[in-house]
Amino acid sequence: MENRETLPSLSSTYTSVIPVKCIYKQQDIDTFTQSLAFDRLLTFIMLLNQSVLGKKVSDIQSVSPQVQQILDLLDILDTWINDFPPLHNPQRFGNKAFRQWLQKVEQETSTLMTRSLPRSLHVALPELNVYWMGSFGNETRIDYGSGHELSFLAWLCGLAMMDYLTSDDYPAVVLSIFTRYLELVRKVQRTWSLEPAGSHGVWGLDDHQFLPYVWGSAQMIGHSKLKPSSITKPDIVEMMAKDYLYYRCIQYIGQVKRGPFHEHSPMLFDISAVASWNKVNTGMAKMYVAEVLKKVPVVQHFPFGHLFPFIKNTSSSEIE
Repeated sequence: MENRETLPSLSSTYTSVIPVKCIYKQQDIDTFTQSLAFDRLLTFIMLLNQSVLGKKVSDIQSVSPQVQQILDLLDILDTWINDFPPLHNPQRFGNKAFRQWLQKVEQETSTLMTRSLPRSLHVALPELNVYWMGSFGNETRIDYGSGHELSFLAWLCGLAMMDYLTSDDYPAVVLSIFTRYLELVRKVQRTWSLEPAGSHGVWGLDDHQFLPYVWGSAQMIGHSKLKPSSITKPDIVEMMAKDYLYYRCIQYIGQVKRGPFHEHSPMLFDISAVASWNKVNTGMAKMYVAEVLKKVPVVQHFPFGHLFPFIKNTSSSEIE
């Protein structure tokens, strides 16, 4: 496989391409898991995981101009939400005003990226923009799920492979950029009542997100006092949510779900019985591969191009 310690640098060899979908059936998953695309995505997830071990959100005191530029882009999308208030006529699934907001995002993306990102990246924008536009939900189904979250991850990973983000930025990619992205998509979910995309219902980890549980458990590794069982104590959750993604997720679930935690979130409740955060983190990473990267309904929407080639990694040895 490509060295799991690093991502390839593609800035000098990049060839412009429009990414295309390649996954249609279970058999294609086997090809995907042995591909360069799979290896690059998983490498990026694990590099980010490593970068936030034992770190708090408030540990990020300053960010690079590149990270700040991405935060500014997310802020711009947030300001557009107010322009499309929810429609008041009865709607069974999601609020159709979401479509207007997403159409604005799509219409403005090319201009926004050309203006915001350096000229050296412009050759890759036709590919990068597809991942950006796939990061905020589906216009037709008015839903959002782990496939959209994966698209945002791919956009960030593409920026790293194009040498826009460096390894020094990785802690801020999780603790500044991704936390801001979570705030944005949660506001989107609440404003227009987005359906969970491909949800397992009560037997899923979360209606909408997955990655913050991976990186959030990494943040907690080695914590002197708090064990995974602490997530069942609302007062601790409130206290820790500011600095730790895992608790932030549990806090959000508490705001949008009713009833006992073990009933509406049985999987997270079961995981709270695991002895250590280290085991939670390892389990979450494996579960992400199994429940997101290896699930046809999720990754069938993922497009492949130069950044993420759907071609066999000749030295691949898949991580289980």
